[in-house]
Amino acid sequence: MFQTLLQKEAVEPVILDMTETPLMTDYFIVVTANSQIHMKALRDSVLSVLEKRSHPIIHYDKSLGYDWLIIDAGEIVVHVFTAKGREFYDLEGLWSDAKRV
Repeated sequence: MFQTLLQKEAVEPVILDMTETPLMTDYFIVVTANSQIHMKALRDSVLSVLEKRSHPIIHYDKSLGYDWLIIDAGEIVVHVFTAKGREFYDLEGLWSDAKRV
């Protein structure tokens, strides 16, 4: 999945190991998209990978036009931001104690 995001030119991709946090997920993948169209392409490519692997998808944002989009696949949660959204919500800062993989 991470490789797919790289191939789709996700900006500044980061994987955070969330196993030592109280959250019920193992990893956050955090990326930035260049536009709403890019956000959709990143979302659709991640969903495609998950579906091909028969990996359950708990939730994903179906609408566009926002600064943050989430794909919750249980042990992995993918966060796709606009540059503005990533700076504002600052997940990497919020979870600064999580290890970067």
